[in-house]
Amino acid sequence: MLHELINWLVTTIGSMGYWGIFLLMAMESSVIPIPSEIVMPPAGYLVQQGQMNMTLVILSGTLGSLVGAYANYFAARYLGRRLLLRYGRYVMITEEHFAKVERFFRDHGEISTFVGRLLPVARHLISLPAGLARMDHWKFTLYTLAGAALWVSVLAWIGYFIGANQELIERYSKNAVIDILAFSALLIAVYVMLHRRKLARAARETTAEDTE
Repeated sequence: MLHELINWLVTTIGSMGYWGIFLLMAMESSVIPIPSEIVMPPAGYLVQQGQMNMTLVILSGTLGSLVGAYANYFAARYLGRRLLLRYGRYVMITEEHFAKVERFFRDHGEISTFVGRLLPVARHLISLPAGLARMDHWKFTLYTLAGAALWVSVLAWIGYFIGANQELIERYSKNAVIDILAFSALLIAVYVMLHRRKLARAARETTAEDTE
């Protein structure tokens, strides 16, 4: 089944070109469950075959991811917020819960968006709380692009070096997910440490001002 799917994707991407990558990754980043692990490696394989350009493959995949993320972000920002405030109490979502989400994304939206783009499942959903919390549009764009570009690049190069061997693609994609999870955990740990130092420094400065 996987072999047939990869062959279909190679054929589809080969015929549709960069627009095919763009559309498939846009769907992958919205609410349509098309795993990027089976979209980008075939595109990388076509680069290895000389049929596509790696820079344009990565650019197409990254911009497609951004457009899909935009769909969720703007839907949540302009529609979901109003609906949640009106009907959220029926599903145990209070204004207090909503305020906590807003505060969290105001303080930690950048790292959440970047890391979220790297994680399975989360990459489909991270745009929704960002939109609900009205995270700054330009910050959302920047960190979405950074996270998407990193993940798209990893998968495209896996396809380039491995080729069309579906078993190896599956194996190395899983290894890439594990490595990304480890990288994300390390990044979050460093961020938490720096954030705590920042809070401690701010607390010391406030105490010093109060004693003057």
